[in-house]
This record gives sequence, structure tokens and C-alpha cells, in this order.
Amino acid sequence: MSPSSPPASITPFFHAGSSTWTYLVADAASASALVIDPVMDFTAASGRTGTSSAQAVLDAARLQGCQLKWILETHAHADHLSAGAWLRGVVPGARIGIGEGIRSVQQTFRSVFNLGDGFPVDGSQFDHLFQDGERLDVGGLQVQVIATPGHTSDSVSYLIGDALFVGDSLFMPDGGTARCDFPGGSAATLYDSIRRLYQLPDETRVFVCHDYGPGGRAVASQTSIGAEKSSNIHLTAQTSQADFVALREARDATLSMPALILPSVQVNIRAGQLPEPEPNGVRYLKLPLDSL
Repeated sequence: MSPSSPPASITPFFHAGSSTWTYLVADAASASALVIDPVMDFTAASGRTGTSSAQAVLDAARLQGCQLKWILETHAHADHLSAGAWLRGVVPGARIGIGEGIRSVQQTFRSVFNLGDGFPVDGSQFDHLFQDGERLDVGGLQVQVIATPGHTSDSVSYLIGDALFVGDSLFMPDGGTARCDFPGGSAATLYDSIRRLYQLPDETRVFVCHDYGPGGRAVASQTSIGAEKSSNIHLTAQTSQADFVALREARDATLSMPALILPSVQVNIRAGQLPEPEPNGVRYLKLPLDSL
């Protein structure tokens, strides 16, 4: 897992409503770009969706003279709706990719939301399902896929040159690591995934998907493998698996469900596509009771 791609332009976008970082990764030489974890604006109280956050990313790509080629999801998020399907719809030829573990996530939540046998659980809502170790060329950008399950079974990280996009697996060092109590989650598996990332060079830049500004500090998007190994509050290079699992499971037992988990998951297992309109022309999301 040695970085080999040429330097890329990385532009972060922070979605304050969900504390999510979206990244535009562009290669000026080939006029190509990809976006990682785009967010659809959503107000739960009114059921209103919006695309201004995703449009800002698209505008930035165009300003840099780059065409959006790929939309990469690190996993089916439980805290925000993906704008992947909208971006694919407005950018001719753009494709959406996610880890192949999405099949397991779809299988689980098809039952939770009673979506019926007509809802595919083969990942076909996405254009491509990535396998561990797979490589993807996007213009001059070379992307290596690293499976990092534990938070969810479909979690992957993307290594582009010396830049690692870790999704929810790692937070900033003072934020720790992702919860592992969702269906398909495992603290022991997350430990193994993070230890695998820790094999990368210390200078590898790490770009997180979320930051909540612990202690009131300003939100941040970037750290390094070296900083994580030395000072991550949950898992340093010296932390044993047993100690991490005990810490992670104890912490998870105190956490409430994300506010948007129900709308987010049922949209995100569809690659960000909203449910089809019903005969009255309105789209509806389900709210299962006593299901999680």
C-alpha cells in the first residue's frame, strides 16, 4: 500500500448540519475530478431536500476546469443523505462507486424498512462495487481501495497519492474512532482495519469524513497517519485489540442513534436515489417503529 499517484488538488467542503467533510479531488493535467462523500441538504422537520452543498462542489470542479468522473462513497452513511444520485444525474458519464460490502448492508435494511423482494440487494443501484485492493484510474488520479470494515461492513478507504480518505473509520486524533454498534459493525474488525492503515507511512495525509470540534476547537479535516498512531485517543500504535474493543464497546453502549439514521440509510442504500413518487407525485420515506 505505497502511495504512487501524482499530487492532486484536494478541496474540502464542510456540511455544518451533519458535521460532514466532502472532498473534491482534481487532476488539472487530465481535467478530471472525483468527489468523495457528497451531501444532500435535508431538513427532517419539513422533509425538504436541497442540493446547494453538492452544487458548490460541482461549481468548484468547473472552476478548476475539471469534469467530474466519479462519485466515491466510503460507506452507506447513517448521518446524512448522499447527493451521489443527484450528481450522477446532472453530470453526464459520472459514476458512483462503493465497497462491495454494501450488499450485506442492503440485505439487512431491506428487512428493516420492509422494502420487499423488488428491492435489489446486489448493489446494482451503484455503478461499481469495489473490492479490497482494487485500483481505479480517474484521468491522472490513481485510486487504491482499502477495505476498512468495522464501523459498517461496507466501509472502505481511498488512497490517492499520499492522501488517505478514511470515511468514518478514523476521526481526528482527539476524536478517536467510529462507533461499531450498527448492524454489521464490529470493534474487533475495526481494530484490524485501522491497524492496517497504520502500516502506511507516517507522513500519509489522513482526511476524515466527520469532525465535531471536541473541546470547542475549530473543525478540521486533515491529520496524518503518524499523528493518529501517536495520539489517537482510542487507538494508538501501542493499543491492544482487547483494550480497544473494551473501550469501544463501552462507549458505544452510551451513544444514541444518529438523528438522521432512518432517512439516511434508506436513501443511501439506493446510492442516494430518493424513493419513487407515489401516485400523488410525492416521495415518502418510511419510519419503522421499534426496529433498531
